[in-house]
Amino acid sequence: MNFFLEIILSALIGLSIFLSYPIVTSKKISRKYQTFLTAIAVGILIFLVSDIFSDVSLILFSGNSLYGYGTNTVFDIEFIASLFAGFFMLYIFEFRPGVELKSFHISLMISIGIGLQNLTEGLVFGSNAATIGFSGVTLVVFTGFVVQNITEGFPIGAPMFGEKKILRNYLPAFFLIGGIPTILGGGIGYYLTSVTFELIFDGLAIGSILYIIVSMSPALFRNINREIKKHLYLGVFFGFVLGLVVNLF
Repeated sequence: MNFFLEIILSALIGLSIFLSYPIVTSKKISRKYQTFLTAIAVGILIFLVSDIFSDVSLILFSGNSLYGYGTNTVFDIEFIASLFAGFFMLYIFEFRPGVELKSFHISLMISIGIGLQNLTEGLVFGSNAATIGFSGVTLVVFTGFVVQNITEGFPIGAPMFGEKKILRNYLPAFFLIGGIPTILGGGIGYYLTSVTFELIFDGLAIGSILYIIVSMSPALFRNINREIKKHLYLGVFFGFVLGLVVNLF
């Protein structure tokens, strides 16, 4: 596969996040279903953490480990350092003196975390395209990433569900922040395959997504009755399952 075709396909993967725009911005969603969709978004984020770490663990436990019972010390340091960086860059952003975090700030943080995760997807896709070419395997990877990216629109939009004007004003920009890194990763991965790159960006993604889950959780359970709580629990569970099913493609 030539470079330009790979970039086009990477762009389709990254920008497929916009396919969720009509649902996320719908005026017909009641508060109960807004809460349910937000809970699904949290479930998807929880799955993303587990999905990314499953890739990380394959790297950490490969080569130079203690006879298969330990991990690679250099890889450990790279991953843990990036994990700290991903978490604490958002921590510092939120707790700046005199700044009160608003809904679009949370959506921005989510889009950054998802963008970091999508950058690693781009690295994987670019590497596959360069080594395997336009094949059945490449198409399977492409389809899986497209479907997964569509679901990522819900976590980004979720904090702004109750503010439709703000949602419509900021959502396109946040979708670009989440999607464009896929194109960047695809371009880099086509020419350069680096375990260190994957570990660093995966660590940044996990750290930032963990922070986002913590920041979204209090809002979910504030001022809710038993009926809404029931939908919350189901939403988080089905969000995780949705992430799992989508990842099977």
